[in-house]
Amino acid sequence: MIVAMLNQKGGVGKTTLALHLAGEWARRGQRVTVIDADPQGSALDWSQQRARESLPRLFGVIGLARDTLHREAPELARNADHIVIDGPPRVAGLMRSALLAADIVLIPVQPSPFDGWGSAEMLTLLSEARIYRPQLVARFVLNRCAARTVIARETALTLADHDPPLLASKIGQRVAFAEAAQSGRLVWEAHIESPAAREITALAAEVGRLAR
Repeated sequence: MIVAMLNQKGGVGKTTLALHLAGEWARRGQRVTVIDADPQGSALDWSQQRARESLPRLFGVIGLARDTLHREAPELARNADHIVIDGPPRVAGLMRSALLAADIVLIPVQPSPFDGWGSAEMLTLLSEARIYRPQLVARFVLNRCAARTVIARETALTLADHDPPLLASKIGQRVAFAEAAQSGRLVWEAHIESPAAREITALAAEVGRLAR
C-alpha cells in the first residue's frame, strides 16, 4: 500500500503524520519505508536526529523529491508492506507524481477556514489524477485539533459531506508531538498509552481499513 500525505498548504502537519503512521505500522512488525518528497527534507532530518540519539531504526527514510516518483515508488513498494510519502507544499509537478503513485491520499487540514480554502488547489490536482487513477482513494484528516473548540466542530461539519470525505480519526493539538520530534522519537516511544499515541493507533487502523 502506498499512502501519500499531501496538501499544497504548508504547516498542516504532513511530516508528523507521515512519520507516525509509518512508526505505528513498523511497531506492529510491518515493513515500512518513508519517502521524503519535500525538498525541505524534514523527514530526513528527523531520521538523522534519531541516528544521532543512537535510537534503533524503525523504518527507512529516503529522499525522493523529484517528479519521477510515480515510477520509483511502486518499485520500492515491492519490498515493503507500506510506503508512506511525505509530500511537498506548492510543487505541482511533485504533487502530481505523488498522486499518480499513491493508492491512498490523505489530506491533513487544521480546524481553520484558511486550511479549507488552501486545499482547493489540492482538490483540483486530485481530480486530474483520478482521470488516470479512477480508483484512487482520498480522505481529509483533521489535524492539530482542539476537539472542544467551535471552529473544530464547524470544520468537521463542513467536511462531513465533502468529497473527499473526512476520516473519523482526529489528531489533537498536542505538545507531545513536538517534544518527540526534537529527539527523533515518536509519541508512543515516550508513553504508549498517551492520548497522542492512541490517536495515531486509531488513525493507522482506519487508514488500513481503506485498503481492504
